[in-house]
Amino acid sequence: MATHLHRLLLLFLPSLLLFRRGTPPPPPPSPSAVYPVVLLPGNTCSQLEARLTDAYEPPPESPQCGAGSNERGRWFRLWRNATAMDDPAVAPCLSDQLRVVYDPAARDFRNVPGVETRVLGFGSTTGFLADTEANKDLCMGRLVEALQQVGYRDGETLFGAPYDFRQAPAAAGQPCRAFARFTRRLRALVERASRENGGRPVVLVSHSQGGYFALEFLNRSPLSWRRKYVKHYVMASTGPGGLLLGMRNLVSAPDEAVEAPDALVTLPSPTVFGPGTPPLVVTQDRNYTASDMSEFLTAIGVPPLGVTLYETRALPVQLGFRAPVVPTTCINGVGVSTMKQLVYWDGNFSETPQVVYGDGDGLLPAASIMALDTVIGGARGRSTTSLSSLPTRLTPALSQMLRP
Repeated sequence: MATHLHRLLLLFLPSLLLFRRGTPPPPPPSPSAVYPVVLLPGNTCSQLEARLTDAYEPPPESPQCGAGSNERGRWFRLWRNATAMDDPAVAPCLSDQLRVVYDPAARDFRNVPGVETRVLGFGSTTGFLADTEANKDLCMGRLVEALQQVGYRDGETLFGAPYDFRQAPAAAGQPCRAFARFTRRLRALVERASRENGGRPVVLVSHSQGGYFALEFLNRSPLSWRRKYVKHYVMASTGPGGLLLGMRNLVSAPDEAVEAPDALVTLPSPTVFGPGTPPLVVTQDRNYTASDMSEFLTAIGVPPLGVTLYETRALPVQLGFRAPVVPTTCINGVGVSTMKQLVYWDGNFSETPQVVYGDGDGLLPAASIMALDTVIGGARGRSTTSLSSLPTRLTPALSQMLRP
């Protein structure tokens, strides 16, 4: 799935298809010859920093996690901190400080008391986690390199919009300070990118979880604003049906429903996996489709608060997955073995399930991908395509996506 983002450049600049291996690349375009691009990376690809205050209380089993007097107020890398993750003494601290908790008075999630966080590098692609070869594939690093090779410049014509991946967008009307702040910053970034590039509208490109942030951002922005500032939206590896992996993860860690709100938004959606569709979870006593998600969450031990948060904050976002009323291209892979059903025949969710696989992109099942044809495809000014079988003849239709 990660390699799809590198190939995405072929949609932007299809003239590259004409160059054989070994021939020199085309000359870089001048800044005035391209539309500015804003990238939203996938899950866990944004870097987070944290600092501890006197209010932070480390877990009783990990007293070493408390900051010393000379460390309080100092910002440090929270995510991704590979050194801390590999240190048995520090890893529990990282896990505790990454948590978010639900505040019933504010009806919103917040950091653990005494932990302050910030997203690194907003406005720049340098904030993406692309410091290793594996991360370059996963976190848009190769796409950034490819765009830079044809003339894009970070902070001038190429911009990044990292976000706090721990906190997914909540339903409209539900408090969500993290997403509200992200929306304000992204709107200002888009306007600045346009202003600094001669008033040209931007091309938004998202990957995976970034698609949920981008769609909610676009659909909650005034239509007049979208028409003025967004030339095209490219959504890679995001589907309206969600993915089954989230259900399996919650079986293993049901408390994540109240500690990781992003775990709820990507659950399979009734829009795609509702009544009349094959069950997602099979037991000898009953089966579960996405329409039975609340009952499933209760059955696996998710706290009642977690079920309520799913119904009030996450489910409306799933049901509201719709076209953003700007020209849109959806890109997804196919032909990869993908989880499509979990079988707990004895109804014992503590046991390892039998997993049934089908077609998809490795995470999104084919049904979720194909649903784009109806959920997005019926909208005006869009195009949908499967990148893994993208025919060359399609590229002329997209050749002007980045060039005026």
